[in-house]
Amino acid sequence: MTPRSPRPDRPTTTRSPQSPRVSTTARVGARAGARAWAELLRLPALFTVPGDALAGAATTGTRPSPRTLLAIASSLCLYEAGMALNDWADQTEDALERPHRPLPSGRVRPSAALAAAGALTAAGLALAARAGRPALAVAAPLAVTVWAYDLALKRTPAGPAAMATARGLDLLLGATATGGSARPALPAALTLATHTLAVTTVSRGETRGGAPLAPLAALTTTGTLAWRLTRTPGASGAVPSRHPAADALRTALAAAFVTTSGRPLLHATLNPSPPLTQRAVSGGIRAMIPLQAALAARSGAPASALLTAALAPAARRFARKVSVT
Repeated sequence: MTPRSPRPDRPTTTRSPQSPRVSTTARVGARAGARAWAELLRLPALFTVPGDALAGAATTGTRPSPRTLLAIASSLCLYEAGMALNDWADQTEDALERPHRPLPSGRVRPSAALAAAGALTAAGLALAARAGRPALAVAAPLAVTVWAYDLALKRTPAGPAAMATARGLDLLLGATATGGSARPALPAALTLATHTLAVTTVSRGETRGGAPLAPLAALTTTGTLAWRLTRTPGASGAVPSRHPAADALRTALAAAFVTTSGRPLLHATLNPSPPLTQRAVSGGIRAMIPLQAALAARSGAPASALLTAALAPAARRFARKVSVT
C-alpha cells in the first residue's frame, strides 16, 4: 500500500507565530489609545493635585496620616472626573475650535468619557468616606461643584468662581481628613481659590485671545499672593517660624510661584493672543505646585512643602508631551 496523500481540497496547515507586523500594529494602537486618554485626563495636571491635601493637612498642625493619603486619592479621582466630563460637555465647541482633541478626533468615545467621569466621581466619594465623615462632608459639595461647573456654569459669569470654589474645597478636604476640622485651613483655601479664580478668568480667552485686562489682573494677583506668602500674620492659621531656614524655604517657594505664573502672564498682557494666553494658563496651573508648597511651609510643615515642590519637575516634563489646558 502506498501512503495516502493529503486531499487537495483540505490542505495541511501549520500554526505560525504571530506576525511581527500584527504585533507592532497592536502596540502602536495601544500607545495611541493611552495617549488619547492621557490628553483627555490632562495627566500632567495631576501633579498639581496632591499639594492641595498636603497644604490643607499642614494647617492642622499634625503630620499627614493614612487619612491624608485617602484625601489625596479622592482628590485625584474627582479632579480626573472633571477633566473627562469637561471634554464630554465641550464636544461641539471642540469639534470647531480643537478638532485634534480626543473626543472630536474619534480617539475616545464620548460614552467612554462620560462613564469614566461617573466612575471616578463614585471612587472619589468612596475614598473620602473612608477618610471619615468630615472629609465626605467636603468631598460631596466638591463633586457637585465639579459637575455643575462642567455642565452648567462654565460659560456663565459664575464659571471662574465655581472653579475657584472647587480648588478651595479640595484643600479643605485634606484638612478635614487629617484633623477633622476645616476652620484652620480657611485662609490657605482662600489663597488657593484666589489664584484659581485669576487663572480661570484668563483661560476664557485661550482659544480666541482677548483683552490684556484679564492677564494683567492675574499678574497683579500673583504678586499680591506672593507678597502675602512671605509674611507670617499671627491670626492667619500659620505657625510663626523661628528658623531662618524655614523662612528661606518659604521665600524661595514664593519666588518660584511668581516666576512660574508671572512670566507667561506678563507676555499675555503684552500680547493676549491665543498661544500666549494658553501658555499663561498652563503656567498658572503649574504654579499651583509652588503655591501649595509655600502654603505648607507657611503653616510650619517644611517636609510637606518639599514633598509638594518635588512634583514640579515632573509636571513640567510631562507638560511638554501632553497639554495641561
